[in-house]
Amino acid sequence: MGERLGLQVWCEDEAGPYQTIPQAGPSWQREGSPVRQDHQYLRGIPAKLLTLFRPVTGELRAEPVERTTNAILHPWLKTQLSAILEQCPPAPEVVPEGRCWQDWDIYPAADQLDRFLPPVRMLLIWDNLAGHKSPSLTQWCAEHGILLLSTPNAGSWLNMAESVQRIIKRRALQGHHVYDVEILKDWFRDTIEGWNRHPTPFIWGGKRHARRDRAYARRHRLGGSGATTRNVLPQRIRSVRYYRRVA
Repeated sequence: MGERLGLQVWCEDEAGPYQTIPQAGPSWQREGSPVRQDHQYLRGIPAKLLTLFRPVTGELRAEPVERTTNAILHPWLKTQLSAILEQCPPAPEVVPEGRCWQDWDIYPAADQLDRFLPPVRMLLIWDNLAGHKSPSLTQWCAEHGILLLSTPNAGSWLNMAESVQRIIKRRALQGHHVYDVEILKDWFRDTIEGWNRHPTPFIWGGKRHARRDRAYARRHRLGGSGATTRNVLPQRIRSVRYYRRVA
């Protein structure tokens, strides 16, 4: 919906930890020389992944780090979001529908926010975490026209950033044993760079969307319009006597 209103929609998430241990999965080896993993290994420093993902284009902005505290996450978010806003078109003089804070009605006294804040320029979807509700971060986002949408509790599957994180993790680590966290982070960076060379757009297809598809498949089109019916209309067969009379 946001993209149709001219607003960029981004998803944010933090993934991990990714341990420096043998990772399950297939790998390419010479015939007769299967890959061998050490029977003993030491758990080193794990890595995590900060992610910003735009589903409509597939653009991915991610950075592997060792910790995802607010002192690390918030400055990274501000830097990346500022770079994204610089690429967005400037806010129009006449604010259209969907760009006003009161149109979304998710903040208290939203009708008063339009007097003090710029028009909405971006939608940011992220998990409902305590660190995301920091007053300094939320105020910074509001002052830059970023509308924050938190997923409900136990509803992180609504965040499509989690899907791309699983893809990146599988491409970077599947079937390998990384001994050093710095090597692990370099593999993540290379995989992210490769993804952005040929990004894949995502289309929402949750359980509700699947139910709509099944319901639509049970309908029958009616000729002459876009109307449908759930019941099959019987075809009326004209009698032979009618055709003889017409002839």
